[in-house]
Amino acid sequence: MTTAIRIENLVKSFGGTPAVRGVSLEVTAGRVLGLLGPNGAGKTTTVRMLATLVRPDGGRAEIHGYDVVRHAPQVRSLIGLTGQYAAVDQDISGWENLYLVGRLLDLPARAARARADEMLERFSLTEAGRRPAGGYSGGMRRRLDIAVSLVGNPKVLFLDEPTTGLDPRSRNELWDEVRALAGSGTTVLLTTQYMEEAEALADSLVVIDRGQVIASGSTEELRRRVGGQVLRVVPEDAARLAEVRGALRAGGIGEAEIDPDAGLVQLPLTDRSAGLTAAVRVLAEAGIPLAGINTHVPTLDEVFLTLTGAPGADASDAGTTGADGADTADTGAPDTDADAAGARTAHEATRSAA
Repeated sequence: MTTAIRIENLVKSFGGTPAVRGVSLEVTAGRVLGLLGPNGAGKTTTVRMLATLVRPDGGRAEIHGYDVVRHAPQVRSLIGLTGQYAAVDQDISGWENLYLVGRLLDLPARAARARADEMLERFSLTEAGRRPAGGYSGGMRRRLDIAVSLVGNPKVLFLDEPTTGLDPRSRNELWDEVRALAGSGTTVLLTTQYMEEAEALADSLVVIDRGQVIASGSTEELRRRVGGQVLRVVPEDAARLAEVRGALRAGGIGEAEIDPDAGLVQLPLTDRSAGLTAAVRVLAEAGIPLAGINTHVPTLDEVFLTLTGAPGADASDAGTTGADGADTADTGAPDTDADAAGARTAHEATRSAA
């Protein structure tokens, strides 16, 4: 199978503070990779290096065999990028934004007009297409921003927290679009802090923290890594929690942990059905009345918390320096300024050409 993205020991520091510390990963063409990590983990810096916006300090990265440093123009012809914040030109209409990018990508005028019309319809923006983008709602601007990144039919699309600020309907529409893109052969690298989004879209996941890869695999593989199935036992009398744990140990079920706040005992299971049946038998023989007993599959949020020790969907520290001390592009203004500057530059270049 063709490798669309290959990263080997990628390194980047800002002002002497490491932001990315030897990240390595591969993405097969036509697949969706979810890149997860707490704020400041190095996600956006990694994406910006892949998109040729930031030069790596060490290591190497390739897009369909093209080195992101030595072959930057070829890489740019293959990729699309949607940053954390919409970077469309708000002084012109949605249609003009799309037409502008089409012309910058060397599409003939007629083809650029047709592509602009197509993208407006594809993202349900036709009615608003001739109005200035500055009057769009946040969700509409976000959809336009993503449409702009797809004008050139990229082989590889970078989506950096693309659904931030979107309402549930717009988010679901975007998810459908990502699935369709992957189905048509486009490779997608998705950074997100929404675990539900990662689970819904990603074929595989890579978790990074403090600039390093700390886990990778499918959702199920990561769940197994942190314990897989968990048996939860709630006795009728919370004073008997220790007795429950002792009975499970004596019965060969395993070494359980007591959660006094939740009033339960829990332990990982290697065999869900056998473990549950054996636990019920052992506790019945011990004469311990139960208020409840069940097995629990860890959510992706719980997996994330276990791996990183950080909240998986809490963006409350947005706009501050992250854990690595330098990857502020993950959480605030540097991304916005860079993307907005790029849009203004493109707009001015096209007006000059006209």
